[in-house]
Amino acid sequence: MEGQIEKLGPKGPPSPAHGATATLARDLVGLSREELGDVFAGLGESPYRVKQLWHWIYHRGVRQFSEMPTFNKQLQGLLAESCRVARPEIHRFQESADGTRKWLLGFEDGTEAETVYIPETDRGTLCISSQVGCTLTCRFCHTGTQRLVRNLTAGEIVGQMLIARDHFKEWPSPKEGRRISNVVFMGMGEPLYNYENVAQAIRILMDGEGLALSKRRITLSTAGVVPMIKRAGDDLDVQLAISLHATTDELRDELVPLNRKYPLSELIEACRTYPRAANSRRITFEYVMLKGVNDSLVDAKRLVKLIRGIPAKMNLIPFNPWPEAPYECSTPKAIAAFADVVNAAGYASPVRQPRGQDILAACGQLKSASQRQPKAAERN
Repeated sequence: MEGQIEKLGPKGPPSPAHGATATLARDLVGLSREELGDVFAGLGESPYRVKQLWHWIYHRGVRQFSEMPTFNKQLQGLLAESCRVARPEIHRFQESADGTRKWLLGFEDGTEAETVYIPETDRGTLCISSQVGCTLTCRFCHTGTQRLVRNLTAGEIVGQMLIARDHFKEWPSPKEGRRISNVVFMGMGEPLYNYENVAQAIRILMDGEGLALSKRRITLSTAGVVPMIKRAGDDLDVQLAISLHATTDELRDELVPLNRKYPLSELIEACRTYPRAANSRRITFEYVMLKGVNDSLVDAKRLVKLIRGIPAKMNLIPFNPWPEAPYECSTPKAIAAFADVVNAAGYASPVRQPRGQDILAACGQLKSASQRQPKAAERN
């Protein structure tokens, strides 16, 4: 059954509102408090204005300075002349038969990325992208077939959250009963290869005077950029997920080519020493189930041995196909037998229910049509 599709904006080059004229004004979304302080200092205003602006942007969801009554008319005018509170442009919105929602979002340079909302009985999870395309070339992932176009800015990352909040009319930012209760960095891209922007965005998401997400409700997923894992734990202290998918270097080199640079031994050691990993803060290992590739009982037993001693849980993901995909999903019987082995070893191993397959919004299915520009065009 096909999901409902609603086109809310043009697909392709940015509209005039997102074009050259708009870029003359500085976008305030994604700036740190210190950077916002510099903006106000440039206008001859006191830094205490930052707290007020933060409230309007991230607690109230306000986009027009004229709707921020704590600023006088003169300051509203000065801000409007040189600044703006922007959002990505919605090029396409789709809703699946199961309630999953997907946005194809356009940015000022004409590139696009996808964001997905997944409703569950006990939570609502927003899956955020960190890059246009992907640095990696994981063979089972549709995004991996698209070359990296560029990193997203902190503002473009936070903007995905603002778009979803707009959609659900979830302003002012509620403390209880949120439709968007969790955020996972599992969309397009490798977050740890865009660390500075991702880290700044996460700090904005966690700021208690705005969007106010708990660090325990934010999950940073990586395919295994080993040198950055400890830094992420020290700096951000959010939940960690590892895209594992194989139990030998030989197979993981094929499925996740990053493994050739950071092999399993180094990745697992980084997980063992991840700051504050404990039974209450377990690392999630993601494992896509590929028929006849990584789904045998031997693989399951090897997996248990590999992660032994790490506070962890296993997230088994039935492979979500996409056009011309090189793999098939494991059979339900094989997945159940695999899960039994892992569960028997004391590790929770839920099987992720595929969501949004009818709109290509499921895990590993995201992709945009954006292409890297020639170097001369990038310079221009």
